[in-house]
Amino acid sequence: MGMLYLCATPIGNLQDMSPRIIETLRHVDLIAAEDTRNSIKLLNHFEIHTPMTSYHEYNKVEKAYTLIEKMKAGEDIALITDAGTPAISDPGEVLVKMCQEAGIIVTSLPGPVACITALTLSGLNTRRFCFEGFLPADKKERAEVLEDLKNEKRTILLYEAPHHLKKTLAVLYETLGERRITICRELTKKFETVLPTTLKDAVVYYEENEPRGEYVLVLEGRAREEIEAEKQKSFEDLPIEAHVQMYEEQGFDRKEAMKKAAKDRGITKRDVYQYLLNIKK
Repeated sequence: MGMLYLCATPIGNLQDMSPRIIETLRHVDLIAAEDTRNSIKLLNHFEIHTPMTSYHEYNKVEKAYTLIEKMKAGEDIALITDAGTPAISDPGEVLVKMCQEAGIIVTSLPGPVACITALTLSGLNTRRFCFEGFLPADKKERAEVLEDLKNEKRTILLYEAPHHLKKTLAVLYETLGERRITICRELTKKFETVLPTTLKDAVVYYEENEPRGEYVLVLEGRAREEIEAEKQKSFEDLPIEAHVQMYEEQGFDRKEAMKKAAKDRGITKRDVYQYLLNIKK
């Protein structure tokens, strides 16, 4: 049985292509590429003459079955995307899942990935982060994702195309409020730009400067203290007994409900107990 090799390719600078990946691409039986017209330029540069086939968003399931049959027959296949690491915001994730279900070994040859490159350049917290890729095109789905991100405490990574950047920055500012952002474009290329700014200033900047190139947006997460303060304020008009009852109705026992209510309000569990005791008396 053959194997699937996930091969990361340069996101801009051809010198980032690793010798291991070049060797692998030369020796596999077939290369599955997101866009063969783009990938042929890369293969020609490194004198790689392995046959190619297309594997992209619009044939990702049907073509996966074909590729899996080839691997079952003993062929080794390499998967590459237009730039960066396959399966990251890429249909390759479908092929990986189907290979695992079919018992085919999958290995990853690491290399460039735009979101991590941008994160390391951002100057924002790198210990905890979440990657959202491109925001959904569907308005309802996009609104749901943005709502989830409102209270995200981790650093947020997003991809965006130049023709959508202005609208995306505006909706991020409107939904998430003011916060720090680092905007990265043309990573590893000649005109690489890293712009640490704020969402408000970014909206103004791109009203005056036309976006060009592919972008990675690195947004600071929301401060825990700010979330807690907002949560406490939201419970100010709710009586303590109703607050405790709310958690009991969710299935928590009396003790745990009191503990949760106390945490929400920024007081001690003893304060809650004493308040309920006084009401009972």
